[in-house]
Amino acid sequence: MTGLDDLVDVFGPPPVRAPSPDDWAEVEAYAGSALPGDFKAFLDAYGTGSLCEELVVFHPRGSSPLLDRMRKIHESFGRSWRRDPDRYPFRFHPAPGGLISWGYDHSGDEHFFWPCDPDPDRWKIVTNINGADPEVFDGRFTDFVLAFVSRLRDVPPHHGIDPDLLEYLEPEELDELAASGEIGPVSPSFEPF
Repeated sequence: MTGLDDLVDVFGPPPVRAPSPDDWAEVEAYAGSALPGDFKAFLDAYGTGSLCEELVVFHPRGSSPLLDRMRKIHESFGRSWRRDPDRYPFRFHPAPGGLISWGYDHSGDEHFFWPCDPDPDRWKIVTNINGADPEVFDGRFTDFVLAFVSRLRDVPPHHGIDPDLLEYLEPEELDELAASGEIGPVSPSFEPF
């Protein structure tokens, strides 16, 4: 089992959608390449939305279309690169080999495909971490999402709260924070929008 099946196991069955093969034509024309197959399969199944209330992805025909976001992010990051190329080791689309935007997370990180191979299914993922050096993930979109979800799911029960506050909170208050999802592990979910 690979790709979409792995993600369906984590997020449950996708909402009922009627994707069209033409959905990706304009985006891929802009990118100058097909995009990774597992990325398109996931977005065709689930659409635009938020994974675990943290990682946001965009479908070409979603409420926030992928192409609009790509253009905005590429222009913004391209401008930043031109101002300070030493801070950004990667170029951004439409520069040859430039990073191609596909989503962001609520921690302020932007996520890109790095078209480092002629086969889009072998592209790597680059996360431009807010205020730090980019990280390169050597794997497919599916593998990245599974690793992302694992990091959110495999945290201590009091993750997300200032350790200095722990001594002032009662166990019941900690239980309430955990039950509301404000601290601790995150359950895998997909919320379309």
